[in-house]
Amino acid sequence: MYELQPHTVSCPYCGENLDVLIDTSEDEQDYIEDCQVCCRPIRFLVQIDNDGDAMVIVQDENEV
Repeated sequence: MYELQPHTVSCPYCGENLDVLIDTSEDEQDYIEDCQVCCRPIRFLVQIDNDGDAMVIVQDENEV
C-alpha cells in the first residue's frame, strides 16, 4: 500500500527544519519544491526501499 510518509528535512539555504510528506508510490523521485520559509528552490532526491521506507536527500538546485 502506498502512502504519504512524513519527513523532516533541513533547507540547504536557510537551514530551517521543514516537515514534508513524501509520496511512496514511486521508487525514485527527483523534483524541486520551494522552501516554506525562504522560498528558494530545494531539489528533493527520494528513493523508496523494498519495505516502502523513503530515503530523502535535499540539495540546493545547483548541486550536481
